[in-house]
Amino acid sequence: MKIKKIVAAPRLVFEDNHLLIVDKPASMAVVPDASGDFSLLDWGKRYLKRTRNKPGNVFLAVVHRIDRPVSGLVCFAITSKAASRLSKQLREHRMSKEYLAISANRPDKHSGIIESYLLKDRRKNLVSVVPPGRPRAKRALTRWELISCRKGLCLFLLEPVTGRSHQLRVHMTFLGCPIFGDKKYGSRRRFLNGRGIALHSYRLVLFHPTRGEAMEFRSPLPQYFPYPLFEQEKY
Repeated sequence: MKIKKIVAAPRLVFEDNHLLIVDKPASMAVVPDASGDFSLLDWGKRYLKRTRNKPGNVFLAVVHRIDRPVSGLVCFAITSKAASRLSKQLREHRMSKEYLAISANRPDKHSGIIESYLLKDRRKNLVSVVPPGRPRAKRALTRWELISCRKGLCLFLLEPVTGRSHQLRVHMTFLGCPIFGDKKYGSRRRFLNGRGIALHSYRLVLFHPTRGEAMEFRSPLPQYFPYPLFEQEKY
């Protein structure tokens, strides 16, 4: 199988006066972090400054985040009004997100719901499943479905009902199917030279912050291994 060259540049999916939807490459942080690396937020501000001739600081608000090693769709708000309304949609579960994940393990069932309580160790940046009632633990809920298995790898569709830190990564390990390349949560496989994991934010549905109409965005699977194994699948 011929694997195309990995392109580590963001891809603009949609923009208007209120929204900026961007397809993030794996290994790029959404917001600046301690590494000092150029982030997706930096890219978005530079893009708006260049294309709209904006003087001074550019306003661009992060509506939601995906982890640095994850690829796929991210939503930004260009105005404070849009930021407030989109954040409200997120809190009220009116904004939905779906992910595609690959694992080297196969579950006993074909679909289900994972419910657990998660606790984050901020010093280690590690999330664990803990018993209900544990102080600072947060309830997490994920819907999952097994789409296909090929050549020892399985493709999953994941829908996070809640939005906890590292939720999908921890829940896949809880299912017995750690995400390909996610060595932090149990994978034995290396992915993108250790810079990424096989988790892709592929679908985002929201309501336009001023017009109120439903909007759906999709991101195609990346074109590097092992994603091409599943490029003919329907999900």
